[in-house]
Formats: sequence, structure tokens, C-alpha cells
Amino acid sequence: MAGSSHGHTPAAWTGVTIAFIGFCVAGAFMVMAQPVGFWAGMAIVVLGGVVGAAMRAMGLGQPKQQPLAVAHAAPTATREPAVAEG
Repeated sequence: MAGSSHGHTPAAWTGVTIAFIGFCVAGAFMVMAQPVGFWAGMAIVVLGGVVGAAMRAMGLGQPKQQPLAVAHAAPTATREPAVAEG
């Protein structure tokens, strides 16, 4: 997608940053063998997705593009090969 600004929006950056922090929290508590902290970190990951989706709904994400119309070519006449009779 050359020339695209896919992902370079406030909604994307915020959602990914929150999710990254959640993964870091979950990883730290997993190493410390604290299941409650691990699941709290995973809740932060989900929160990042919710915040990103909410920001996109508020118009801070990339606008949806209209699908491109597909041009259908008219069928071309095919030429039957000449058969020599004889």
C-alpha cells in the first residue's frame, strides 16, 4: 500500500500504545508468577482495543474508503480456427 497512511492515526497509535503497556504488565506479572496481575494486564490489552475502536468511531481513525467499481469488459468475439476439409 504505497502512499497509504494506514495506521498513522491517533486512534491507532493510542490503541496500540495501551495494548503494548498491557502486554508489558501481563509479561511482568507472568514472570513473577502472579496470575491476578497477569489477567489485569490482559484486561489492559482489551482496553486498548476498546479505546482504539471508540476513538475511530469518534472520527479519529482512518476514514473508510468506498470500494472501487469493477469495470466489466464486453466479451470479445473469438475466432474459430479454420479447419481444412478434405
